[in-house]
Amino acid sequence: MHDTTIMLIELGAVVLGLGLVGRLAGRLGLSPIPLYLLAGLAFGQGGLLPLNTTEGFIEVGAEIGVILLLLMLGLEYTAPELVDSLKTQYPSGAVDLLLNATPGALAGFLLGWGPVGALALAGVTYISSSGVIAKVLTDLNRLGNRETPVILGILVIEDLTMAVYLPVLSTVLAGVGLVSGSVTLAIALGTASIALFVALRHGRWISKTVSSDNPEMLLLVVLGLTLLVAGIAQKLQVSAAVGAFLVGIALSGEVAHTTRRLFMPLRDLFAAVFFVFFGLSTTPSDIPPVLVPALLLAVVTVLTKIATGWYAAGRAGIGPRGRLRAGGALVARGEFSIVIAGLASATEPRIAPVATAYVLIMVIVGPLAARWTEPVARNLMERRAAKQAGSTVLTDVRPATEAGS
Repeated sequence: MHDTTIMLIELGAVVLGLGLVGRLAGRLGLSPIPLYLLAGLAFGQGGLLPLNTTEGFIEVGAEIGVILLLLMLGLEYTAPELVDSLKTQYPSGAVDLLLNATPGALAGFLLGWGPVGALALAGVTYISSSGVIAKVLTDLNRLGNRETPVILGILVIEDLTMAVYLPVLSTVLAGVGLVSGSVTLAIALGTASIALFVALRHGRWISKTVSSDNPEMLLLVVLGLTLLVAGIAQKLQVSAAVGAFLVGIALSGEVAHTTRRLFMPLRDLFAAVFFVFFGLSTTPSDIPPVLVPALLLAVVTVLTKIATGWYAAGRAGIGPRGRLRAGGALVARGEFSIVIAGLASATEPRIAPVATAYVLIMVIVGPLAARWTEPVARNLMERRAAKQAGSTVLTDVRPATEAGS
């Protein structure tokens, strides 16, 4: 009973604190994500006021938060739209992999971690955070923007790439033989392909099956189906986030509209819990010793993600402002990067603090980059154009003055 009382007090304090932090962020015109993370650092091990009894509950809530974020993002699009996006975005996916995995791989070799460490760090720098980006796009009211399907296409390609990458990394880390590793990889690819096929071919039937005029029944059925599919996907070496996203795209029409309305408050609550847990899982004292390499890696990969978004949106015929917004939105890293670092830390312990510091920087910089990349770049271009125009006027006026004299 005593432990339950303490848990309720701690949980109530955390939720109340999140509400106050979110209100502060709203008044400042910022996304609340960075403040949620800092709150997690304050209440984690080594922080100002460590929480112990609620950590297990918050961990489960964090998993649900990521799943709900991706479910809501999937509800914005239909299966045919997803397939069309994959068909048109695969060159951008290749550019994304080249630009953003390479810095991590090079850094791994420069730090002396060898091929295994380089492979792990390449994954950390490559994969954007679908959870963070989904929340940011919602906060900034950009789900209807022209560049958003491009961003979605990149994220889906990255998540599906993880279905290949994670089994490969696990096999390399464990030193498993070629045959066993190939079987694991084949299962992961087959599972993702079957799930996508079912969502594409039988989406209308799924929507009809889960449909209900009773909001309570609809919420329970969709939530249960999403968690079930996400859990099965995770068990079969496919991301739980991918499973939740595929459930979202399988639902369409009035069912999708009603589900979005019902799940929005639930999503916001558990998404906040996810970001707090990310901070809770980071020990503040581990960050300063590795801050310099993490910062250098962050600077490079901010630029490479912006370049990725610029290229991808340009292929879709989107103008410079939308291309910059797409690049800024892709900057954040998060949940997948931590999973990769956790897998690799047993073989290469030095990767954990570097990856943690790097992700913490990027998950804070990401929402800021999504908001400010386009206006800052536009302001700089306008100043440059004004300066060039002024130089042209001076050049034109000088000969006339000389001639008059």
